[in-house]
Amino acid sequence: MASQGDPRVLFVMNLVLSSLFAYGVIWGLELVGLVSVTVWNVASLTLLLMAVTYVVTR
Repeated sequence: MASQGDPRVLFVMNLVLSSLFAYGVIWGLELVGLVSVTVWNVASLTLLLMAVTYVVTR
């Protein structure tokens, strides 16, 4: 029987990795002049990435 892992640890890992990736994407978009790096933009993209990750892994 394979362990699924602790859901709290998976949630925190998803949060950290998604926020780092979101910051990188927003930073890159700022370099080309499309958006600016704000807490709102990074948080929004983080939540979107977390939701997509959850749906894809379920």
